[in-house]
This record gives sequence, C-alpha cells and structure tokens, in this order.
Amino acid sequence: MRASAELFRRNGYTGTGLKQIVAEAQAPFGSLYHFFPGGKEQLGDEVIRESGLLYGQLFDIFIAPAPDPVSGVEAAFAAAAETLVETGYADACPIATVALEVASTNETLRKATADVFTAWIDKGTETFERFGLSTEDARRLTIAAVTSLEGAFVLSRALRDTEPLRVAGTTVATLARELQPS
Repeated sequence: MRASAELFRRNGYTGTGLKQIVAEAQAPFGSLYHFFPGGKEQLGDEVIRESGLLYGQLFDIFIAPAPDPVSGVEAAFAAAAETLVETGYADACPIATVALEVASTNETLRKATADVFTAWIDKGTETFERFGLSTEDARRLTIAAVTSLEGAFVLSRALRDTEPLRVAGTTVATLARELQPS
C-alpha cells in the first residue's frame, strides 16, 4: 500500500501499473491479488482511504499547535511549498491527483476521495473551532484552505514554482484573520 500511495501521488492512478506497484513494493505479483482480490480498484480504494487519514493529520501537525489559526495556515502552506521544492515538484496530494482522474469514471474511487475530503473538512472544522471560530466559519475556513491548497498544488507543479502556494497561503491566512473572534 505504501508503494502504491507513493506511485499514485507521483504518477496518478491511471499512470500507475500493477507491475510497477509490485516492483516498487518488492513483492511477488501474486501477493497483490492475494491481499487485494478486487485488483487495482480495491487497492486504490484502500490506499486513498489510508493515505487520506494520514494527510488529515496535517491539521494536528500544523494548525492545532499553532498559537492562532493564521499562524497555523501560514505554517501549513509554507511546509507544502517546501515539500514541493524538495521533491522536484513531484510530491503533492495523492487524493486530489486520483480525484481529478477518476471522479467521472470510477464510482468506487470517486466515493473514496469524497469520503477523504469530507473527513478533512470535518477534522479542519473541529480544529478551527478550538480557536473560537463558529462551526460555520471554521467549516468555511477549512474548505477555503483545502481547495486553495489543492489548486495551488496543481499550479505549482505545472509551473514548477511555489508562487501559487505562497499566494494561496496568504489568501487563506487573510480569511483566517478576518474570521478570528475579537
């Protein structure tokens, strides 16, 4: 699953073949169907859900320990930009990569990505509420952060430039500042 997650993040779901996965995992080909009798689709579903949970923990890593939502947002976007540069613009969000590819062609994987995004929105809302934001404002800020981050990943990867992440981070930080209780 770890090898699949890495390959999906870098190459997308359709750009990743089963032979590539087992080679990367250094596993016998038959083990894939032993553990995932539903084949690549089952593997993809499980990888999306597990990876999604891991990426959802970024709220705990960057936002929750921050002194305020603005600092948390700034730290999260700065870390995302740093990761892109360090990985040659290869490592972005595997969930968005797969969602963009399969949302209209594979209901199982569309549902998996939707469930992950819903979990992130719930987690972010809960995290921002701890700073005193109303549920509505916390949800609005979370959706703005997730959509801005995902869109900025796409632009930054295509342009090979972190400017979109910097601009998106500033924009979401501005919203966080506006929504902070007085």
